[in-house]
Amino acid sequence: MDGSSFGKLFKITTWGESHGSGVGVVVEGCPAGLPLKESDIQKDLDRRRTGQSKVTTTRKEGDRIQIMSGIFKGITTGTPIAMWVNNKDADSSKYESIKHLYRPGHADYTYDMKYGFRDYRGGGRASARETVGRVAAGAIAKKLLARDNITITGFTRQIGHHTAETINFKEIEKNIVRCPDAKTAKKMVTAIMQARKNGDSLGGVVEVVARGVPAGLGEPVFDKLDADLAKAVMSIPAVKGVEIGAGFQTATMTGSECNDIFVMKNKKVTTQTNNAGGILGGISNGMDIVVKLVVKPTSSINKAQETITQKGKKSEIRVEGRHDPCVAPRAVPIAEAMVALTLIDHLLRNKTSRLT
Repeated sequence: MDGSSFGKLFKITTWGESHGSGVGVVVEGCPAGLPLKESDIQKDLDRRRTGQSKVTTTRKEGDRIQIMSGIFKGITTGTPIAMWVNNKDADSSKYESIKHLYRPGHADYTYDMKYGFRDYRGGGRASARETVGRVAAGAIAKKLLARDNITITGFTRQIGHHTAETINFKEIEKNIVRCPDAKTAKKMVTAIMQARKNGDSLGGVVEVVARGVPAGLGEPVFDKLDADLAKAVMSIPAVKGVEIGAGFQTATMTGSECNDIFVMKNKKVTTQTNNAGGILGGISNGMDIVVKLVVKPTSSINKAQETITQKGKKSEIRVEGRHDPCVAPRAVPIAEAMVALTLIDHLLRNKTSRLT
């Protein structure tokens, strides 16, 4: 098993490499009867694609999605949906001179240790280019979730030392860093451009909020909803940490501060606060699902660093080419996709948990 699949009832398998002929995904478990066209998927791929702004990599990929199976007359048939995107602007020449060097922060060394061989062109399967398939599958998941009035919104909460102070969902797609705080967004852009000028990069925090999720999703004990969400977002390249709800902040709280008090509102059970991030005992409680993920600074930087060769000899490396100075803005649609894929899988699984 190579770990390229995710989900149980709604299952995806991604394939392809950064500098191969293309990347794609096979989606299994999508019910028949869902109206679906390529434009439904393309809008999310456009948010993930390269070269979309001055704070992203300059690689120019149109990422035009092609649906190869599972659709007839614009309707899903219930059979596997295969989709792919052609790689048109891959430039492998920059990697020839450093193919025997281990790039700091990359998976070069670990892939060699696991397989004894690796695709050194852009990182192969370890590249974020692989996430094209996740976003395409996530678009289908979002459309299914919308039938149950479940919406998923992601945004950049923090880049470097700049953190959004106000949250206005309408602001997210109005700026190139996808920050819900217009004032902070400008500071983020400035910081990213300065890092790029210095041949360096920045990390950040992406937050995803799922609204309208019904109570009862999640499978005790090992398939808890928060456990599966954590695995989903931690599988995204560059992600090094995850929080559900108040997360690490709860370490400084007392029980009386942390507990979300139950109340009745409009004849519905709800809570006064949402420190739990919408999940209790691994099962959704009907409040908003709130997931935060930390993305590290982009490992490929145009600054001299010490390293070693595959034979263990000391060397120096400067990673040239086209790379994001901060991956957080482009990670937003990827994070949304992984949350959507987790929720649709659990929504379908939940339909088998009781008779009435």
